[in-house]
Amino acid sequence: MGFLIRLAITAIALWITTLIVPGVDVGGRSGGNTALTLVAVALIFGVVNAVLKPVIKVVGCVFYLLTLGLFALVVNALLFLLTDWIARHLDLPFRVEGFWPAFWGAIVMAVVTWLISVAVPDSLADR
Repeated sequence: MGFLIRLAITAIALWITTLIVPGVDVGGRSGGNTALTLVAVALIFGVVNAVLKPVIKVVGCVFYLLTLGLFALVVNALLFLLTDWIARHLDLPFRVEGFWPAFWGAIVMAVVTWLISVAVPDSLADR
């Protein structure tokens, strides 16, 4: 249950990101197709972050320390671009138009996900 709630939170944050950040777009022929695309991309984004981010943190530990954590913004943008690349190869109508939209999109995703997570009770998200 907690997995589905976190997936829904990520999908909603992704949708809000597409509304706010120019260059991050999701398409679909209907509202249902768009919603399914958002859920699929949220799943891809979650898997990419769960698998690669810990490895990158260990390997790039020195860069995180030297930049006082600002390197994390670049890593998040690159992971967002990787999500776009995977979505393209799966023929999902999700597009990120370069590094800067990915950079701002990753920041907006993080903030919106955090805000929604604060509003969701821990008892629901931990199930």
